[in-house]
Amino acid sequence: MRLSLLLLLLLPPGPPVAPGMEDPTFPHPGESSQPPPRACPWRCSCPRDDTVDCAGLDLQLFPDNITRAARHLSLQNNQLQELPYNELSRLRGLRTLNLHNNLISSEGLPDEAFESLTQLQHIYVAHNKLSAAPQFLPRSLRVADLAANQVAEVFPLTFGEKPALRSVYLHNNQLSNAGLPPDAFRGSNAIATLSLSSNRLSYLPPSLPASLERLHLQNNLISKVPRGALSRQTQLRELYLQHNLLTDSGLDAATFSKLHSLEYLDLSHNRLASVPAGLPRTLVVLHLGRNHIRQVEAARLRGAKGLRYLLLQHNPLGASGLPARALRPLRGLHTLHLYGNGLDRVPLALPRCLRALVMPHNHVAVLGARDLAATPGLTELNLAYNRLASAHVHHRAFHRLRALRSLDLAGNQLTRLPTGLPAALHTLRLQHNRLRTLEPQLLAGLEQLRELSLAHNRLRVGDIAPGTWHELQALQVLDLSHNELSFVPPDLPEALEELHLQGNRIGSVGPEAFLGTPRLRALFLRANRLHMTSISAEAFLGLPHLRVVDTADNLEQVLVRLPSTVPHRPRRGPEPRGT
Repeated sequence: MRLSLLLLLLLPPGPPVAPGMEDPTFPHPGESSQPPPRACPWRCSCPRDDTVDCAGLDLQLFPDNITRAARHLSLQNNQLQELPYNELSRLRGLRTLNLHNNLISSEGLPDEAFESLTQLQHIYVAHNKLSAAPQFLPRSLRVADLAANQVAEVFPLTFGEKPALRSVYLHNNQLSNAGLPPDAFRGSNAIATLSLSSNRLSYLPPSLPASLERLHLQNNLISKVPRGALSRQTQLRELYLQHNLLTDSGLDAATFSKLHSLEYLDLSHNRLASVPAGLPRTLVVLHLGRNHIRQVEAARLRGAKGLRYLLLQHNPLGASGLPARALRPLRGLHTLHLYGNGLDRVPLALPRCLRALVMPHNHVAVLGARDLAATPGLTELNLAYNRLASAHVHHRAFHRLRALRSLDLAGNQLTRLPTGLPAALHTLRLQHNRLRTLEPQLLAGLEQLRELSLAHNRLRVGDIAPGTWHELQALQVLDLSHNELSFVPPDLPEALEELHLQGNRIGSVGPEAFLGTPRLRALFLRANRLHMTSISAEAFLGLPHLRVVDTADNLEQVLVRLPSTVPHRPRRGPEPRGT
């Protein structure tokens, strides 16, 4: 032992070791003998050995020390303008590359940028400044997102010859038909989702993948679907063509007839004058709103026997726009939207299974005894903003609607409540009419009613007969705003939680005003005639759940002491609900 120590002391010293060149096999004094931790780019995080997250750091340069073990690299929300080939080429094992929301241009993206990334499955380059798509993307790709760039050109091998590719997102670019080659998707036979919306396409692109299940083409300039353009898409389930320039001549009887899996078709905001022919029987939702359709022909709907939702709002459908039995072939129809047409009657012979009839902003002036008799299963009826007067609503108009939950008659010319309201109602809207009286017998039996809107009428407290609220045991929301009430109506329903009284003539609130409404949570007294001393201090003592009292815009600033004893200042801000 002493001999060994003596020999070490006699040996000449070796050359000095430069800083940073220490022998890695020997730890420094006080350090562990374990290998040093894996390097992670400065300011980035590496939660796993295969993940590098450099998102949202305002980086202007591509990080230069990313481990080759990285499989998932996130660089979104930075200031990158280019991708250096030499850095990307090292990362041959990458499976996910996220470059969303940078400043990368086509000049900053070399043609060979991705050729070494032979295992890449997901690439996200949305919200950059690409003027052309990359010429070559890896064959291994499954998801490619190039949305929200300035892409005007796609190349055959951008998305072609990618057997695993499932989703392609190219929406919000500048693609015209000239920039999308006929063989753009050749050899990519698994694409299920293709988004080409918000581009400059003038006709439906040919040679689309036969594997498509969802095709987004909305917000383009499409005026024509060429014959056979959709003949191979037998798996297509959703087709979005809204906000284009389609006319009847741009479609033919075979345009949709071979789409044997189609469930959702949106043709709204086009220039169609009639319902398209050849609709498949698998169709569930047909959206034809905002077109030029004047009449619905039964023959055009006969094939779509599975249709459940038909939307025809904002068309020029007039008095003869929906002839009797035009919709009778649609035996399973659930919802019919006719908002904003020119219909003067409820359509006759509606499908018996109809559950929702939505036709506000028409010209309906009469509601006869049998107009709704064919649809006893209705749960929602909206006839708001028509021309209904009380004298022309038959007393048995709602007699058969025993399942009705929601009835909207707002914006008509009613002077009294309709008779025979269904007992199952949960919501009744009668705002913006000409109601002058409330009679108990017309609300009798509405024990399930939860919301009642009577805003913007001509009601006075003296015109509300005693016992009016007696049977409304479930009522939680009552809107009496913008009437002619001079004080809080008495005997309000006990279950009431929200009471709107804004825009009346209320000058005082007595100590017993809310004695019968212990569950009240929100009270709106805005824009009345209240003074500082108008509200009794005892008015709110029995309201332990009260949290909102709006007394703004009265004659004077009114302070209210809530049950918690914290002074409440007048609420400011937007006009509350019901105004």
